[in-house]
Amino acid sequence: MNATEISFGIMFLLQISIGVSVNVFLLLFYSRMASIRSKFSSTDLILGHLVLANSIILITNGIPEIMTAWGLRNFLGNVGCKILIYLYRVARGLAICTTCLLSIFQAITISPSTSRWAGVKAKLPNCIIPSCVLFWILNLIIDFETLMNIMGPQNSNSSFRIMLDLKYCSKVSTSAETTLIISTVLSLRDLLFVGLMGAASGYMMLVLHRHHRQVQHLHGPGHSPRAMPEVRAAKKVIALVTLYVLLFGRQSIMLSIILNMKEKSPLLVNCHIVLGFTFSAFSPFLMIHGDRRMRIIQKRES
Repeated sequence: MNATEISFGIMFLLQISIGVSVNVFLLLFYSRMASIRSKFSSTDLILGHLVLANSIILITNGIPEIMTAWGLRNFLGNVGCKILIYLYRVARGLAICTTCLLSIFQAITISPSTSRWAGVKAKLPNCIIPSCVLFWILNLIIDFETLMNIMGPQNSNSSFRIMLDLKYCSKVSTSAETTLIISTVLSLRDLLFVGLMGAASGYMMLVLHRHHRQVQHLHGPGHSPRAMPEVRAAKKVIALVTLYVLLFGRQSIMLSIILNMKEKSPLLVNCHIVLGFTFSAFSPFLMIHGDRRMRIIQKRES
């Protein structure tokens, strides 16, 4: 192992350990809030589902990357590769769908009561759990091809066409047409949900801008009244969605560059992998920063 591999190994280890710890902390926090209220709030339920997806992403993809960075290669067989990559792909899809659900839920929540969404607000909390179940079913079906196309590390004499070498696993394909269809379906899923969350965030920004102008008109430019809980929640969701969209764009562009390179750059590939964990590892800090209950608990305990 050279100094670069050791450095990336340390970066993987720190990022995954911090990310898993913070996500588990949030899961415990939301569970505690639910035990106090005797039920989960709608927002906590969605955020808890997102935190669960983040945890699965970090564990299923992060731990193998750490082991690979520290020199281990053939530690997973075909079955292990299929299970880990399948769970990772499903969790990644869940993260996209749940972030989209969060943005749509918050957009409807802060919409004016006189708007066409007024009738939806009362029914919205009852749709959270069915939506999460639907997301699981949808992603389990869409990513089922992973169980067929992921195998353990393949050598150059393999009869399969290696599409992507993950060092500890390989993505193979026997049909270019099948690969194209699967890639198209996955891309449409991602673009659909990213587009919806972008539209919902844009609507929230418009509502918040109108709200700010009304508050400024009522209280005058010299006053800064405390923001309503719905406004604070909307700003937190917009920050999460903005982070996700930026990282999604970065990942898509960098992955396209890597796949079209004649000679793969190990440095670029490792940077791509490190940045790929950014949302799952650091989005919980945005959730913590935007949750006033954290500060209240800290004041009580101090």
